[in-house]
Amino acid sequence: MRSGLNSVRKGLLDEPMLEACGDVSGLHILDSGCGEGRFCRLLVARDAEKVLGVDLCEPMILAARELQGESDSYEVADVQRLDHLKNGTFDLAVSYLNQCDLPDFSANTREVFRTLKHGGRFIVANLHPMRSADGRWQRNAKGEKEHVIVDEYFNETERHWKMMDVDFTNFHRSLATYTNGFISAGFRITAIREPTVTEDQLSNYADLEDELRVPNFIIFELMKPTV
Repeated sequence: MRSGLNSVRKGLLDEPMLEACGDVSGLHILDSGCGEGRFCRLLVARDAEKVLGVDLCEPMILAARELQGESDSYEVADVQRLDHLKNGTFDLAVSYLNQCDLPDFSANTREVFRTLKHGGRFIVANLHPMRSADGRWQRNAKGEKEHVIVDEYFNETERHWKMMDVDFTNFHRSLATYTNGFISAGFRITAIREPTVTEDQLSNYADLEDELRVPNFIIFELMKPTV
C-alpha cells in the first residue's frame, strides 16, 4: 500500500469512501480490518477526534503504529469478536475491503452494530459480487477482453486468487446475502454505491480502465436506527 503499486484505493475507492463517510470532524471512528492504517490516517487528516484501527494481522498493526499520531491507535483483534469494545462507543465505523476476507461477515456486522451509537453509521466497501463470482476476463483469439465471466454465483465459498505475486483468499457472497445480513443485524441501508472512474482519474491511473466496463467494488452505507 505504501509503495503505491496498487492504484485501486487511491485511484478509485478513496474518494467515494470518504464521500460516504461525510464530515468526520470530532467523531470517534472504528476501522474494522484496518490493515496498516492508511484509511485511519486519512480520517485523522479530516479532523476525526479518535480513530481506532483493529486488525488480526499483527505485522499490519505494527506497521500502522510506525505512523501513529495522537488521534489514531491500533489493536490486534479479531473483528468478528470485539468483546473488549463497549456498546455504543463509536459514531462511525468503516470496513474497507475487509468483510469479503472474513469467514463470518455477519459476526463482524453484529459486533459493529453493537459498538455503534444509535444513529451511527457503518460504511462497507466490498468486492462486488459480480466480480467475486469468478471475475476473470473472457478473451478472444487476439487476447482482447470481451467480457467478465460470472459463474458459480450462488456457490458461496472461499475463492483463491493471486495479485502482485501474493496468494489471496476471500469469500464470495451474493448481493442478497450481504444486504440481508446487514438488515438482520439491525442496520438500515441508506445508500449503495458502485464506484467507477472518471476520464480525469484515468489520466493518472490508466490501469483502471476496466472500471469503466464492469463494477469491481460495491459500497454499502448503513445506519443504526436512532431508537
